[in-house]
Amino acid sequence: MIKIVVDSKEASQAGKVVSNLKSLGTKLEIKPLDAGDYILSDELAAERKTVTDFVKTLMRRKLFEQVFALKEAYPNAFLIFEGYAPLIHRFSRIKPGAVWAAMFTLARHGIPIIPTLNQRETAQLLYSAARLEQTERKRTPRIHPVKKFKSLRDAQIYFISSLPGIGAERASSILERYGTPAKALDNIDSWPDEIDGIGLKTAEKARKILHSTSECG
Repeated sequence: MIKIVVDSKEASQAGKVVSNLKSLGTKLEIKPLDAGDYILSDELAAERKTVTDFVKTLMRRKLFEQVFALKEAYPNAFLIFEGYAPLIHRFSRIKPGAVWAAMFTLARHGIPIIPTLNQRETAQLLYSAARLEQTERKRTPRIHPVKKFKSLRDAQIYFISSLPGIGAERASSILERYGTPAKALDNIDSWPDEIDGIGLKTAEKARKILHSTSECG
């Protein structure tokens, strides 16, 4: 039997996802989770965001903190983008371009975004992913401890510092110079000229990590 661990708060808000998973024969374990909404294996977890949720967490600047923490705990984490995407245009306080930029930034840094139209499709996606993990890869769900960040800036520094040869101090300098991780990564070529302690080799290593295709096998 396929098993999925569901965050208790998510279960109360996504009743149709839960009921559809049950109808598919899924064994559900519902409990509070520090990160993620659905644990599908010891390596795979998912965060579900409706179109409205995605925009609201982006406006409150919590989106990257949540997703980066999940990615740290589960290397194959992904984001479910549920709903009718053009609804983004109804939000007057945020430009649609900012939403697409945020989605691209997540995808570029190894966090896939999978769209679904409704909770029924979300349940089908979750069941299929869990089945592949548990039957083909023999990996069972397991809750991992999650690194907690005191602030968005802590999450951003952690993210940048994970690149080879950077570290927290240089990551802080990079963010002070460029403002956001996305802008910093778009300007890697200028790091040796604008950031103390970063040379051409360090910038090249960071560039290679970001732009090379991973080798599987």
